[in-house]
Amino acid sequence: MGTSPTHRYRLTLSWEGNQGTGTSSYLHYGRQYRVRVPGKADLTGSADPAFRGDARLHNPEDLLVAALSGCHMLSYLALCARAKLSVLAYTDEAEGVMVVRPDGGGSFQEVVLHPRVVVAPGSDVALATALHEKAGEQCFIAASVNFPVRHVPEVRLATEGEGR
Repeated sequence: MGTSPTHRYRLTLSWEGNQGTGTSSYLHYGRQYRVRVPGKADLTGSADPAFRGDARLHNPEDLLVAALSGCHMLSYLALCARAKLSVLAYTDEAEGVMVVRPDGGGSFQEVVLHPRVVVAPGSDVALATALHEKAGEQCFIAASVNFPVRHVPEVRLATEGEGR
């Protein structure tokens, strides 16, 4: 019996918010950071503005919701391709709900994905809709979190000439 494949994801995260006195005061340090992944563009981030971060930069909460949305989409597209369903367009209006406790900690309560999918004329819309459930089960990121990731898909047939 062989071993299961293992994949490692390495990156370097560097805090860039030292304004001269480090974290000597909660009010006087920047929350910005840089993520470096070999061979990829850097990603700059910050805390959510509610936690004194820069609203122009991605925060970890944004990135968690984006990871869940992207993982679901990629799992879904693979399932559709294997089922010979031609997806012509896919967008998702994803939303995460995080609750902060009085002690300052907190956690996500859920993420809801709202994928809008356009499939080729003549496609099986019921199957295209049902594959969202299987994609949710196969998404590595969704399988790794301890809160529900729900899907509210909308699938429709393309109109003549759409998506070509």
